[in-house]
Amino acid sequence: MFFVAGVRNAGESGRGNERRSIYQKFREVDILDKKKTVTALQAGEDRAILLGLGMILSSFMMYFVLGITILRSYAESVWTEEGVCVVLNSTVTADMNCSYNCGSDCWRVSKYPCLQVYVSVNNTGRVCRLSHNEETQDASSECVYVPRCQKDSMAMQAIKDMIMNVSLHLKVNKQVPCYYDPSEGQDTVLLTRIYNHSVVLRSLLWPSCMLLGGALIILMVKLTQYLSRLCEEIGKIKR
Repeated sequence: MFFVAGVRNAGESGRGNERRSIYQKFREVDILDKKKTVTALQAGEDRAILLGLGMILSSFMMYFVLGITILRSYAESVWTEEGVCVVLNSTVTADMNCSYNCGSDCWRVSKYPCLQVYVSVNNTGRVCRLSHNEETQDASSECVYVPRCQKDSMAMQAIKDMIMNVSLHLKVNKQVPCYYDPSEGQDTVLLTRIYNHSVVLRSLLWPSCMLLGGALIILMVKLTQYLSRLCEEIGKIKR
């Protein structure tokens, strides 16, 4: 009788050990799956943080390039005030020479009409010479517009026709918007600016968006990590 009871207890103990071993195997598999999931999440979070840092670094580089090109030219420009210029005289004075490259050690000469325009700024009696933009003002001290010299005769003829049409337009429409130097250090006024407010704002848009996007990616990853740790702590307290 005692033998039978001992055998029965030994069998129940063996089945209990077998159940515990199966449970431990399932638990080990579950823990291993959780570790794999955590590792995969950590790898994804690391890649996301690197992406955010790369976007921020790229935006800083873009800011640097813009700072030494567009922003520098915009800040150094003295034609900051916008006003109304009244055309006093619009005359095509002469044909100006320009040269273009026609091959290795080959340069040829073409011509374009030089349009001179003198205006009065804001009806103040201050007479200035009108120029197209900053580049034209640096290239010529006489002409409103200095075209790019081209070897195509049809293209140069179209430029000549355009300059003549502008001359006729200014003789009919006496008032044009212009930019002038408020300190009166320059005797020229500009018809347009290469880098105005809208150009500067558009150039700063993309690096600003990239900087904001990179910062948001890092912020979301850090917030996700914080909420994950908070959930784990709450789960431990409940247990």
